[in-house]
Amino acid sequence: MGNPQGRGKTALVIGGGAPNSTLIAGALAAFLAEGIEFDVISASGAGVLMGLLYAAPRDVSPREALMRWAEVGVADSIYKLFPVNYKVFKKPGAQAESYRDSMMAQLQALPGMGTNPFANMFTQHFAEASAKWNDWMHLLMSAMSPSDLNSGSLGLCAHLPFLEQSIDFDAVARMRPQFYINAYNIDRHRMQIWNKDQITAAHVRASLSFPFLYAPTEIDGENYIEGAALDTLNFDPFIAPDDGGPALEPEVDTLVVLDILGEDRLIRKPRNLYDAWVRSIITPLVKISKTEQRLFELEHNTHPATGKQRRKMLKVDLMKDVPEQHWPQVLDWSSSNMQLLFDVGYRAGLEFCRTHGEHLGVPEKAPLAA
Repeated sequence: MGNPQGRGKTALVIGGGAPNSTLIAGALAAFLAEGIEFDVISASGAGVLMGLLYAAPRDVSPREALMRWAEVGVADSIYKLFPVNYKVFKKPGAQAESYRDSMMAQLQALPGMGTNPFANMFTQHFAEASAKWNDWMHLLMSAMSPSDLNSGSLGLCAHLPFLEQSIDFDAVARMRPQFYINAYNIDRHRMQIWNKDQITAAHVRASLSFPFLYAPTEIDGENYIEGAALDTLNFDPFIAPDDGGPALEPEVDTLVVLDILGEDRLIRKPRNLYDAWVRSIITPLVKISKTEQRLFELEHNTHPATGKQRRKMLKVDLMKDVPEQHWPQVLDWSSSNMQLLFDVGYRAGLEFCRTHGEHLGVPEKAPLAA
């Protein structure tokens, strides 16, 4: 699968977007269930984390890693009072890091502690308690954490302190598919692409350093911000560079696109001040994502003489089955939203596989029941 005899390579393009990223996690879980494999994965923003959970999770299966990501939402009753995902976005600074390390060292010695890096410290220890109780404990511990955040800070949050506990970076270079991620070099003013032989935790943090949320990530003396802030979909590996050289992946003949930003329904009246801030981030990305896809298809995927596609481009309609009444909540970090979107994404992934199986190297299957 992924490159059966007589076929070119199949690539998966995973776009950015964080609160609704469980749509992508669900679709990737469906690809696993259907036995779909890809020769190339190109990711940006939150899609980098989703792609690595899919291809190189630490200590658990890819399916379990993706399902765990769907569990990072905050209990709805708490989220209504405090609409911030304190389980994902941690306080920055050396004091906060020492605090987290100290708490983890003490709590791991307690009976019943698990290893879910997303659920963080108390989830397994209080496994018999309700999810609401667990999340109250998360909130308490987050509130108690010290921090050096001040007016001179370059970002609100710590750079993904759970990353090394969730991704097996020793396995990244050995992954079956080639894997590309992007980040924008703000010193050289150009997009940087790294492949799986180059990717370390620092490169992933660079690819997720969205301005204001995270400080720029420094690598070899140069500073990087999230690539998806400018290119929400990382099509660069399939585009010939300006110097006339070949594209990084010239043999790909099928592109599968997972996009959760290019949807006009994400632009809507906010419900409160926090929602207005979230939508101020998302609104320009909607236009960027739609424009990127259109330009790629017209300028880089259409033969100028014949008008035919250079490669087949298939988009998974991830948001088709989001209930209409749910759209105001679709960017929430609440448990109900993240679980609902995972289910929607999973079903969309299954439908896609069974509709386009011939392009993905799998036998055609009966359509899903209505």
